[in-house]
Amino acid sequence: MSIQIIPMFKGCCRIFVLLPLFFLQSLQAKADEDSEILWEVSSMANVGDGEFAPYYVSALQHGKVFASKGFYLDAAVEKPIEFDKRFSWGAGVELHGGISSKVSYLKWVETGETTLNDMRAAPVNIQQLYGIIRYRSLYVMLGMKNHESVLLNNSLTTGDLVESGNAREIPQLRLGLVDFRNIPLTKGLLQVQGEIGIGKFTDNHWLEKFYSYGSNHINTDAWFTYRRLYFRTRPSERFSATFGLQAAGELGGTTRWFYQGRETDRIHESLSFNKFLKWLFPIGAEKSGKGEYYDGNNLGSWDILLRYRLPWAQTVVKLYLEKPWEKGSSLGWGNAWDGLWGVEFDFGRISRFFKGVLFEYLTTMNQSGAFHFSPDDYPGTTIPSDIHGGDEYYNNNEYNSYQNYGHGIGTPFLKSPIYNLDGFPQYVDNRLHGFQLSANGQFNGISTWKIAISHRKAYGSGRQPRLHPVDDTSWMIEVGYRFRSVRGLSLNGKIAADHGDMLGNNFGIALTAVYKGAFSLK
Repeated sequence: MSIQIIPMFKGCCRIFVLLPLFFLQSLQAKADEDSEILWEVSSMANVGDGEFAPYYVSALQHGKVFASKGFYLDAAVEKPIEFDKRFSWGAGVELHGGISSKVSYLKWVETGETTLNDMRAAPVNIQQLYGIIRYRSLYVMLGMKNHESVLLNNSLTTGDLVESGNAREIPQLRLGLVDFRNIPLTKGLLQVQGEIGIGKFTDNHWLEKFYSYGSNHINTDAWFTYRRLYFRTRPSERFSATFGLQAAGELGGTTRWFYQGRETDRIHESLSFNKFLKWLFPIGAEKSGKGEYYDGNNLGSWDILLRYRLPWAQTVVKLYLEKPWEKGSSLGWGNAWDGLWGVEFDFGRISRFFKGVLFEYLTTMNQSGAFHFSPDDYPGTTIPSDIHGGDEYYNNNEYNSYQNYGHGIGTPFLKSPIYNLDGFPQYVDNRLHGFQLSANGQFNGISTWKIAISHRKAYGSGRQPRLHPVDDTSWMIEVGYRFRSVRGLSLNGKIAADHGDMLGNNFGIALTAVYKGAFSLK
């Protein structure tokens, strides 16, 4: 008899809520004299035209902003883990909320008629709530904690293809290495870093409210997993390389198909312990009457980064590729030139005005087409060859698209489902190519700047190509100022715009005030 892990997860949910609170409540009793508590409060106001905030106002903000107008408050407290001790622990909590303008989505009702569904930002969200325990180089984290790319420059990139920091975090248990560690017997020439996580989506209510129920499907109560394994050559050398794999997925839950407001089919996938292990470590496929398959929605990227340190003023050049995969064909690099290609120049001490420049090019035009055929699916067929198709990036026939609360968990450069005013729950423009040029720097010791411009053209999806492509050109200018008279207080202003028929014509301004500090417990 298989062991069911649903009751186990209910227990984990209680731990997920209680453990971070326990950490926060016991700070005074457990902290050493040099333990530092970080705190931050901020407010943000954005105003613009159109339905949505401009791309550069909403992207890579952990799902906090999507409407064209809004006012938000944020408060966070964190006890970081300490790296100068063999054993350390940390915890954090962040609350986010506010008001925003509405975005109206199409919705079908059971009578076969349509209506409009207005959605706004939630008044209050638990944005982060987590506890961490570290022993030597290993760590365990339970809860919701912001994750971003460990490979890319998160202040300049379009976003990691697997874990970008664009969506709200998923409650999960995650463990791994806190940083790159030397591999024994290599004399420091080769290092390794990796982590693994399992969590549960909490956006059931949001999905059921957003979804149009006109066609397609939604999946509720699904599980989420993340795995990463990177290797790196010695970083102290002038040349170093990082390479490895990221893998994420969805499994289990209940999937319902609808047509014009009426449910047409339903599948419930229970999650046994054995099935979970097979999915987490895919060493064997499930057999059925139509061949062999792996459960769940599986996706990820092959990642390669080459870094070269120039012989003056600590300047660094980086070249990298993140190559996406969905299922077997693209996992085996059968998707031609698809991927995120980047070149970054870090100016080091050459210039204070210019800190870094980054150029990225993303193409997803080779997803193997719309048609998939395997002889195993059709016993007795005279066609002997496999046709690898239907590998739509971020979409799946049974599970939700790769999103959380409408925002893409991977790169926001592929238009997230939250932009679909017809309430369609998947990516509609995941075949595209485009570029972004971004740069940042300082005017002086207390003021900073950043600019970005991008252009992309999309051709629909492999299953539903567009008769006419859509495009978008977005730009942004950002300026930050840190007050000398009030330590910890800073202001950030941003002006941004979108132009084209992909995201619409949006123009907006955003102003953020941040006040942060730290104190020690004794």
